[in-house]
Formats: sequence, C-alpha cells, structure tokens
Amino acid sequence: MARTRKDPRHRAREAALQILYQWEIGGRAVEQSAETFFTRQWPDGDEAPEALRAFATRLAIDTVDRLGEIDPLIADTAQRWRPERMPVLDRLILRMATCEMLRGGEAAPPVVINEALELARTFSTEESVKFINGMLDAIRMKIAATGPL
Repeated sequence: MARTRKDPRHRAREAALQILYQWEIGGRAVEQSAETFFTRQWPDGDEAPEALRAFATRLAIDTVDRLGEIDPLIADTAQRWRPERMPVLDRLILRMATCEMLRGGEAAPPVVINEALELARTFSTEESVKFINGMLDAIRMKIAATGPL
C-alpha cells in the first residue's frame, strides 16, 4: 500500500493531524485522542513505529498546549478571519504548522510549509492549499522577525 512508503515524518504529520481532528471533533483530551488513533485507527496494519508515534503525539500535544499563542498569531495574520470560523482541517493544519515553526529547530520553515501544503492537498481543497500557503508564509515572516518561542 502506498501509505506505508511515505516519508516517516510526513506520515507522522498525517497522524498528528488525525489526532488533532479527533481532539477537535470528539472533545477528548489530546493524549486520549492519540491513544485511540494508534490503538484503534492506525491504518497501516502493523503497529505504528515508535518514533512515528512519539513525533505525532508530541506534535499534537504541543499544538494544543500552545493554542494561546498560535490562535492569536493565526487570527492576526488572517485579519478578518478568526480561526474558529475557518474550516476545521484548514485550521488544524495551520495550527500544527505554526506550532512547528514556533518550536524552531527540528524542521526548517520551508519544509514545515511544504508538509502543510501536502496535508492540505490530501485532506482539504485546492483553494485551501492556496490559503494555507499564503497564511503560513506570512506567519513564517512574523516568527522570523521575533524568533521562535
């Protein structure tokens, strides 16, 4: 199956997005959403590799933990759109990518943005890809001006 041949980091970001979706829609703790995803919904047949599971879970948890700084940055960048008015998957992709850029270090901002665009192509619409690209580029510039937190 093609899904198992994807880059492990990309597959981990897909998993993190799915965990965040469960958290957003289901109203459960993000840790519980991660456990449910990896024990009941992991699509690849075998267990998820530990490094993938750890990366995805940490990214999802960090994203939720940092919403207090992520959402205002997204809202300020979107100007007339509050994050809660955005389509759920677009909002979650923006939050997750913004979290990665705020953390700094692990992946360069162009890599984070490219990964977010691939997620949008897989889980959202072509219009969303354009929107997310513009938003993340502007967020990248704001973070570069102030530095990762």
